[in-house]
Amino acid sequence: MKTMKRVMRWTANTSVLAVFSSALAFSQDTHYAPTRQQIPPPGCFTLRGAWEGGYTPCTATSHQEWLADVTHWRTERRIRIGFDPSRYELPALLWTQSSFMQPQLMVQDRYFYDPFAGKYTVDRYLDDLEKRYGGIDAVLVWATYPNMGIDTRNQHDMVRSMPGGVEGVKQMVADFHRRGVRVLFPMMMWDQGVNDPGVPWPQAIAEFMKQLDADGINGDTQDGVPLAFSLAADKVGHPLAFEPEGGPHDEGIAWNVLTWGQYQYQFVPIVDRYRWLEPRHEVNISDRWKRDKTDNLQFAFFNGEGWESWENIWGIWNGITPRDGEATRRVATIERGVSRFLVSQDWEPFYPTQMYGVFASRWPLGELAVYTIVNRNEYEVRGRQMTISSKPGVRYFDLYHGEEIIPIHEGGNDVLSFVTEAHGYGAILTTPGEPDAGMKTLMSKMKQLTAQPLSSYSHEWKPLPQQLVEIKGTTPSSSAPEGMIRIAAADFLFKVEGIEIEGFNDVGVDVQYLWEDEARRFHEHRISIKPFYIDKYPVMNEEFKRFLDASHYHPKDDLNFLKDWKNGTYPAGWAKRPVTWVSLEDARAYAEWAGKRLPREWEWQYAAQGADGRIYPWGNSWDASVVPVPDKGRSMRGPDEVDAHPAGASPFGVMDMVGNVWQWTDEFVDDHTRAGILRGGSYYRPQGSVWYFPQAYRNDQHGKLLLMAPSYDRSGGVGFRCVKDAQAQ
Repeated sequence: MKTMKRVMRWTANTSVLAVFSSALAFSQDTHYAPTRQQIPPPGCFTLRGAWEGGYTPCTATSHQEWLADVTHWRTERRIRIGFDPSRYELPALLWTQSSFMQPQLMVQDRYFYDPFAGKYTVDRYLDDLEKRYGGIDAVLVWATYPNMGIDTRNQHDMVRSMPGGVEGVKQMVADFHRRGVRVLFPMMMWDQGVNDPGVPWPQAIAEFMKQLDADGINGDTQDGVPLAFSLAADKVGHPLAFEPEGGPHDEGIAWNVLTWGQYQYQFVPIVDRYRWLEPRHEVNISDRWKRDKTDNLQFAFFNGEGWESWENIWGIWNGITPRDGEATRRVATIERGVSRFLVSQDWEPFYPTQMYGVFASRWPLGELAVYTIVNRNEYEVRGRQMTISSKPGVRYFDLYHGEEIIPIHEGGNDVLSFVTEAHGYGAILTTPGEPDAGMKTLMSKMKQLTAQPLSSYSHEWKPLPQQLVEIKGTTPSSSAPEGMIRIAAADFLFKVEGIEIEGFNDVGVDVQYLWEDEARRFHEHRISIKPFYIDKYPVMNEEFKRFLDASHYHPKDDLNFLKDWKNGTYPAGWAKRPVTWVSLEDARAYAEWAGKRLPREWEWQYAAQGADGRIYPWGNSWDASVVPVPDKGRSMRGPDEVDAHPAGASPFGVMDMVGNVWQWTDEFVDDHTRAGILRGGSYYRPQGSVWYFPQAYRNDQHGKLLLMAPSYDRSGGVGFRCVKDAQAQ
């Protein structure tokens, strides 16, 4: 998979930190200096050809030398950074140490919220994950990017815009807690171009998360979340677990008790730097665009850590295959069952194994120990796999298959034989005597799960098909209705591309038109357009008020409805400005009342572009004088009047198509996400970050706004215009 822009930016931002950290590490006495978040394995694990100097198998001595080296590095590193482990002992944060599976949940996911029933469906969302891959321990609720920046709502305003407002969100959080799932929200410190929170961000985040009863914060694009944020949360009496996207400086793990792991992968697993410094530190591997999750899951299991089981990536579905889903279920089941072992300060990575390509970590706890094992080979490994020093009364159990292992005694050692399937997993328990009830329950469950090999599950990745939502035609008109312009039938070459910040041209990005087999960014198709009438101008405030007065329309979900109106009417002087803060549903209600409908996207584009393929409605060169002056502030001044820029008319004389307000057109839907296609761009252009919702002023570009519910979808930067079918002439 391609490396995406957000990852590229994180890589660029952390490259200097990595070099600096490596330089500091080299100043220590070590042969295995970490590279970013990864501590290299013993060199003997790497196969080398004769032309590379040959291969020397690992020995007990090479393992002990490596372990002594990295242990010395850890001891000295803790001294150098003045490591204070006290936050790992806070009762409010202990949950992090067994939080293994954490998806990033886009609030637009249809399994999470039902816009038709108007309610959160947390149970449905969790039940689906339980069915497909064994459930989750925490969830990162994402309401911000990529929609943020379409108006002045900041990261917290976007959350407040969710259905039911703050009270609705609080209940949603409580629903997750009822199911034993912890809840995190993101922080975006790049969000400095829209509404100012009015207080310092550490304070704003601490107070808002306390209000919602959230458990933690993911630091989007952060290479560590500063201590000030933890202190602010402590000050309001609601400690939060902070989880930066990028790797913090080693000192930062004292207060960043969670991190993501964005690894470089190789055949031999690596040791996570932060987990090695503090085994109670939880890492969730994030590799969002990777379609085969084997590397992610095996590196996680080897390190006794978790995985960011992220499928809905900004509305682009990268679903987990059945095999990866079943592997996730098994890994998570074991890790949850042995979680108390996986924080052992005596963790021993690369415990010697006898088969090449099989790697183990030893997690001792008193007289007991657990071994987490991964087979990196493309083939099954069976037979003699581990040798352990004999101790009287010690028994061995294959936790993965749920059965006891009878060892072969050789001298003072016990040799363990078991099977590990290709690209598979294993887990061993050593215990003096009978396993406790918890372990017996775990083995019973794993015996059932592993009765069917992973190889029997499909590993084929498939894109999720989308559907274009039907727009019902109107009664054809024989003459132009008032305020509308006739667009004659045409054979139109419809060529358009999505402006999504991420995804490049991977399958699933953007939308899937009727003539396409899957969603993609770039589209081109010749369409026979029937004649229609289109509003000369976007629907104005005065027109929308006439609709309200006549129909008494009021949406059930009325949060943010006509947000800039007061006392049932628009501000003075705004009669001829486009109406905004209307959802797709509000716009459709108006259109139906008026005997019209919303335009198909290609109808809108043809009305803007004509037959000559021009880039802008007025021609092929950008002309700032024919569109509103951009508003680059942190509050919106409001759109211009619809007739203020007559020189910006399209070839058909249609006005105000670009640069004033975005305009609703089509809707696309798949099993997980709804999206509205916006055309024309807007006057509002917040500054300071590339991550704000981008503009699409060109006739051959469109915006894709992820849809959740009317309260959330409404925007001060989005309006609409209508069309009406025409009789043929």
